[in-house]
Amino acid sequence: MEETFSLKEIFEVLKKRLSLILLITLVATATSGIVSYFLLTPIYQASTQILVNQKESSENGFDYNQVKTNVELINTYSVIIKSPTILDEVTDKVDLNISTSDLNEKITVSNEQNSQVVSIEVKDADPAVAVKIANTTAKVFENKISNIMNVDNVSVLSEANFEGTPNPVDPKPILNMVIALVVGLMVGVGLAFLLDYLDNTIKDENDIEKLLGLPVLGTIAIIEDKEVGSLKRNAKKSVRGETVES
Repeated sequence: MEETFSLKEIFEVLKKRLSLILLITLVATATSGIVSYFLLTPIYQASTQILVNQKESSENGFDYNQVKTNVELINTYSVIIKSPTILDEVTDKVDLNISTSDLNEKITVSNEQNSQVVSIEVKDADPAVAVKIANTTAKVFENKISNIMNVDNVSVLSEANFEGTPNPVDPKPILNMVIALVVGLMVGVGLAFLLDYLDNTIKDENDIEKLLGLPVLGTIAIIEDKEVGSLKRNAKKSVRGETVES
């Protein structure tokens, strides 16, 4: 026999387990906040841009075919920037105590569609180091690309800089706490319904009807201890009164 829940029953389950749901939600949110603010290492990002374009302009001032060729070369340049040929020299110049593969993971190369501008983004726990890696990578690539590709169409458009107190890009405590709140709420609600489903105790006459499939003819009201004491005192008074009259 399939069990169905009415909207009223759902609200009753949520109301009965409200403290459990709130506890799980608060614990999840607080844990996420503590981990994000105090345990995770802040990561900073620095970025620089390079322009892929011939330094010597054509006679007409603008050569569409040349621009198209430059754009098509950007995918190749993106691979070359993160190649050991470039990163090995960057590691030596910046004096990094990490492998080339680890440095590769810190660098992201991207560009907008049909754009001749390539962005080099570097993430590191030290913002000054991130700036130095970004600028050194762009400079090394600019110097080496003429020998690698036999072209001279790359120049540094803008350098990364380190000014004031930078803001970390990772972790994002507020976002992490919001996600933890939603997840904690979902876990709490799911656990509330699971506990209610596993609870086989009979709580009222409706449970009896569902269990036995028989109608309930009557119920016995719950009498509090105070009411029992009051009934006993009234009974004693009644007995005494009848004794005196007799």
